[in-house]
Amino acid sequence: MNWIILIIAGLFEVAFAFCLGKAKDATGNGTFVWYGGFLIALTISMLLLVKATQSLPIGTAYAIWTGIGAVGTVLVGIFVFREPATFWRLFFLFTLISSIIGLKVVSH
Repeated sequence: MNWIILIIAGLFEVAFAFCLGKAKDATGNGTFVWYGGFLIALTISMLLLVKATQSLPIGTAYAIWTGIGAVGTVLVGIFVFREPATFWRLFFLFTLISSIIGLKVVSH
């Protein structure tokens, strides 16, 4: 169950990065809405990370949490914010995903 909580925490990390990206382009009151979404997603992500680390090794949990956030944020950048999807970006994204899977496999 704590692995599922950790994955959800990582997805909320992607959500707060998305909110930051949207806030950058927003104007007026829209900026405050996106920053509010950032704070809510950040809080949920951190609380879920704390919950997951009660039974998972902190080093593994933190690495997987940041990995999910990094992979998700790169994908959001490519698909939502039209960032470039170059060969090397995708290559290193694949190696990051492989490392996350490896950590999960070798962790108890």
